[in-house]
Parts: sequence; C-alpha cells; structure tokens
Amino acid sequence: MIRVLNLRWLHLSACILLLTACGTESNMGDVTGTVSVDGQPAERGSVSFAPLSGAGSTSGAEISNGKYSAKVSLGKNKVEIRVPKVVGKQRLYDTPDSPVQELLEEVLPAKYNDQTVLELDVKRGKNEKNWELTEK
Repeated sequence: MIRVLNLRWLHLSACILLLTACGTESNMGDVTGTVSVDGQPAERGSVSFAPLSGAGSTSGAEISNGKYSAKVSLGKNKVEIRVPKVVGKQRLYDTPDSPVQELLEEVLPAKYNDQTVLELDVKRGKNEKNWELTEK
C-alpha cells in the first residue's frame, strides 16, 4: 500500500512539474532584432526586458554584431539597452606580467538604460524589434 501511494505522489509531482514548465514556456515570446547607434550596428552590448506588470520574469540577450535574440515574458516590457566602448586599458595588478583589462564606458544616454523610456509589447510567437538609437 505504501509503495502504491508513493508511486501516485511521484506521478502527481511529475505532472505538476510538467504543467508548470509548459505554462512558463507559453508565457514567453521570441524577440529578435537589431541595435544600431547613429546608423551603425552595435558591435557588442546587451538588451534586457522587465515586465511592467511585475508578473513574469526578466530576461536579456547579448548584442553581437548588431543582432540579438531573447525569450521574453508576454505583455508590455521595459527595455534597457547598453552599448559599451573601450576607453582604455588597465593592469589588474601592479606587476610587470599582470593581465590587462579593458576599461569600458557606456555610449548611450540614460534614456535608453538607467532611466529608460523604451518599451516593447511582446506577443505570443515571434516578435521582431529593431532599435535605431543615437548617442545624444
């Protein structure tokens, strides 16, 4: 009897996990697109999405050669875009053989990231959004 009960709980738990996983996936849309700054593709950077409702999960993607792709919660999302540029290099340690690290600075104004005005309404399925931004 105990063995049958354990199998039922195991089966019930597996069904709940399966339904939860499927439900989460169905609340996401695929978002792809490009990011350009002053007419040029952003070489590297990041795009992040946060649901305005507070429900759902935040997500993000790396920008590579001007392109990005992410799974994003359905509905209206706040969007933050960051595009760094190398402004110098710095040694990690005060030794002659120290590794060197790039010093980065944000190219875009705060209205595209820290104080973003960007939003995207994500629908079920595939969504495409190209961002044409300026440094000013």
